[in-house]
Amino acid sequence: MHFNHKITPFLSFKNEAAEAVNLYVSLLPDSRIIQTVNNPDSGELMTVEFELAGMTFVALNAGQPWEFTEAFSLAISCETQAEIDHLWDSLMVGGEPLACGWLKDKFGVRWQILPASIGQMLADPDPARAKRVFDAMSQMIKLDMATLQAAYDG
Repeated sequence: MHFNHKITPFLSFKNEAAEAVNLYVSLLPDSRIIQTVNNPDSGELMTVEFELAGMTFVALNAGQPWEFTEAFSLAISCETQAEIDHLWDSLMVGGEPLACGWLKDKFGVRWQILPASIGQMLADPDPARAKRVFDAMSQMIKLDMATLQAAYDG
């Protein structure tokens, strides 16, 4: 593995690293598999080093039934509702909706599928605007940009 950054997140799966990585890299531009490494003892796939939108990760087949929790999620900033819909629908296959733009994919990884503008809206210096957006978002499962913008605009 060639670590290009000081910190590289590892995602540990029981045996599904390749399947998960293939799905993830198919969904985002500037994503690719960099390298696979087989376990020297068994010859089976051990790690997959990959990039998602230019950020490096490693998926590990740990052989253990470790589970992801809500304490860790991957957030994707989306420019359009079509992008939100595509990512949401693709990651939801076999997965589970959570709330406020969050979902759990079929591998147990939590994702936040968010409009790129959500941070700016929630941090607006006008507390009434920020609260309207927060309240609207709190009522949603998959986020709807038009509804959030309408709340922001008042």
